[in-house]
Amino acid sequence: MKGVILAGGLATRLYPLTYATNKHLLPVYDKPMIYYPIQTLVNAGIKEILVVVSGPHAGHFIQVLKNGKEFGIKHMEFAYQENPKGGIADALSLAEDFADGSSITVILGDNTTDADISESVKNFKKGAMIFLKKVADPKRFGVPRFDNNDKNKIVEIIEPSEYAVTGLYIYDNQVFDFIKKCDPNFAGRGELEITQVNNFYLKKGELNWIELNGYWLDAGTFDTLLMANLYWAKKKGFQSKI
Repeated sequence: MKGVILAGGLATRLYPLTYATNKHLLPVYDKPMIYYPIQTLVNAGIKEILVVVSGPHAGHFIQVLKNGKEFGIKHMEFAYQENPKGGIADALSLAEDFADGSSITVILGDNTTDADISESVKNFKKGAMIFLKKVADPKRFGVPRFDNNDKNKIVEIIEPSEYAVTGLYIYDNQVFDFIKKCDPNFAGRGELEITQVNNFYLKKGELNWIELNGYWLDAGTFDTLLMANLYWAKKKGFQSKI
């Protein structure tokens, strides 16, 4: 199993912070944000990782991550997404050569979690696995609609629901064929949407899901960036004296 971290985009929702550097290099308590998804993959036993970057600050990643050895990574690569507005699936398409026929665990670079996904990675065979989490504002994410007769079965990824589809996925190698079938007008945003990729798996009956146990938050807005900082600070023993 190989790992892919998607750390592109322009993060316009975090302007003016992201005028200076890429969103995924902003601090979350005592670490750059991207350290958290790296640790999630490494803790799951994944030691070969590709980081997909884009935008004007792409070069900053090399200085921060170097060759990945300090994280216990055996092999780290970088890929550059030429269109930072191309969408998540477009960014993931750049991992095809890196995957080299193997399955991949994919995580968005702004996802911070202390969940252990090692069993899901170890037991993965084929198809796709998406990780769901109960959240207060699921409309910010792709969300699943469950079968009325079988709550363990997803019939469509839409909204609304109390569950969000987190930015954490496991795919077999057919994901790259599905990406090539994606329509940039699928959601009217001119992007290749990962939701459409998941729906391709769904139509084949190969989309599985599991609820993510533990803390999870994407730090892509001012509010969630603050919340993530507060959580990780508290987890590491910080006590405010204010």
